[in-house]
Order: sequence, then C-alpha cells, then structure tokens
Amino acid sequence: MSLVELGGPVPGSWSVNGSQRIDAASTYKLPALMKESQLVSSGAVSGSGPVCYQDGDWEDGWFTDYSAGSCNARSELAQRAAHYSDNTAGHMLVRDLGGNDVLNAFASSLGTHNSAFFDGNTTTSDDLTSLLVAEASGRVGGSAGQAWLYPLLTHTAYEAGIPAGVPATATVVHKTGEVDPVVNDAAIVSGGRNGTYVLTVMTDAAGGPAGWAEVAQISAAVWQYEAAR
Repeated sequence: MSLVELGGPVPGSWSVNGSQRIDAASTYKLPALMKESQLVSSGAVSGSGPVCYQDGDWEDGWFTDYSAGSCNARSELAQRAAHYSDNTAGHMLVRDLGGNDVLNAFASSLGTHNSAFFDGNTTTSDDLTSLLVAEASGRVGGSAGQAWLYPLLTHTAYEAGIPAGVPATATVVHKTGEVDPVVNDAAIVSGGRNGTYVLTVMTDAAGGPAGWAEVAQISAAVWQYEAAR
C-alpha cells in the first residue's frame, strides 16, 4: 500500500511494500483514461470523436455490443472503461492513444518506475499513487482534465474497496482492478479533516469479497488516522 497526503498541516507519504510488482489487472485503464482526459481537455482530440472496434480489441467484459465496423465516441468508451471497467473499451482506448508504448511513456513521464501497463500488465502501489498524485496536482490537463475525468471514476460499479472504508460525505475518485486472487484499488480521497490524500492498496493474497473487505478495512484505518492528526 502507498499513501500520499496532499493536504493537512504537515503533508507526508508512507509506503509498505510499495515497490512490489503485482498484476495491474484493470488499473492499466487509469493511465489510459488520464491521457484521454488530457487530450480531450486540451482540444487535441474530441470526446465525441469515434473510435471503431477491431477484432483484436475484444475481451470478455461488461458490454457485449461490439461488432466489426461499430464505433463509439471516446467519451462513451471512457465511461465504459472507468465506471464499469469494461475490458474491450479499455483495449480500444489504449489503441486510440497509440498503443502500449505510448501508454507506458505517458505513465513514466508522471513518475512510474516499475510498471509495464497493458502488455505484461504489472504495476506497484507506489506507481499508481504517483499517477493519481500527478492528476490531483493538476499536472494532467489541469482543472479541465479533472472535470472530464473525475465524474467517470466516482460512484462506479465497484465501490467495495476504498470507498467502503470512508464516510458517505467523502469523495473517492478511484480505479479498481481485480483478477483472482489480485484485488487493487487506487484512489484520490477528499472531504476529510486534513484535506485530500491519495491511497493505493494492492493485494495478491485474497481475491473476491475477502479481498475487498481487506481493502475497505485499510481504507477505514487510514481515514481514522487522517482524522486524528
């Protein structure tokens, strides 16, 4: 796990096995979504612009309405990849960005050191935290990029991890990843007494409900710690 405080009287950071590589699962979609938000918010591409399905994009996921020649707007694919963590949408976004090398070069530019997103698909809690610190600090498209991205990653279809450990008054912008036995959650948490913090929890020991409960317990402990500072 990794924690970086962005507010409070004395911001700090903590890491426990934060450089240990673990299967990234669907968290590879986080840098893809961040890059798309940067491009859309800068006007480099249009959110309504089409991305058309190719056979190599397919992976079982939430949606099954893809077919040869069908196209989706970038904003729709982003919604599918962020809110529902749809795998085919994630593949299409990575291809739209220019592929695996472009995705990893972007992530590296934001401070990742031990990740191979998408192809190979491993990462660390330190690296996922670095990505979200960059996002929360306005380094990826600024406030316009945040306005595009944050709603996609808030109140998602997967709220059993970090969001479950904080009060309903908190705002959690996060991306999860799960492939048995791996459970990952990387989040920007705001609304607490001492300001915003970024928390990433990754586990490869207990997938399913037990894994999410463990993430939620860690999230609750961090929230309580932050409230007591």
